[in-house]
Amino acid sequence: MTVYRDTALGFIGIESDGQAIVRVVLNPPLSCHDQPQAEGDSIIEEAFRQLELYAAGQLETFDLPLSPQGTPFMKKVWDALLRIPYGQTSSYRDIAEEIGSPKACRAVGMANHRNPIPIFIPCHRVIGCRGELTGYAGGLAMKQRLLDREQRAFLLHTCDGELFASP
Repeated sequence: MTVYRDTALGFIGIESDGQAIVRVVLNPPLSCHDQPQAEGDSIIEEAFRQLELYAAGQLETFDLPLSPQGTPFMKKVWDALLRIPYGQTSSYRDIAEEIGSPKACRAVGMANHRNPIPIFIPCHRVIGCRGELTGYAGGLAMKQRLLDREQRAFLLHTCDGELFASP
């Protein structure tokens, strides 16, 4: 079952198999906007609740059962994405090295692209090796908003609410 809702991050669909989140749909087709706002199972409801807390800067780590479907290599990449700290980024090269496949940057990129559970598995935290933004299922503007939101909240948290100017 997929439930679509307007959230602080945009119109998003979340799908569950009754045991875990299996898919997140960013920018769903317009036809989904006309569907009634259905109640989801408890996992979907909790996912939307945590998504709103995350969007408000009140949650850094999601605590949800996730069950992404993919190859063993993809799952290795997605596990590595889950270890990228909130408010920080990694490159495709960093991820390739972390999973023990330093020459597999392109394959890491493809696995990142095929992540079925964006935001909860934070593929938005992966950028190019020169610091440039690369593709994102929700579009580059959404990726930039997610990164900005996390970095702002991270700075506020680590500086105890005070922002310090660089020398």
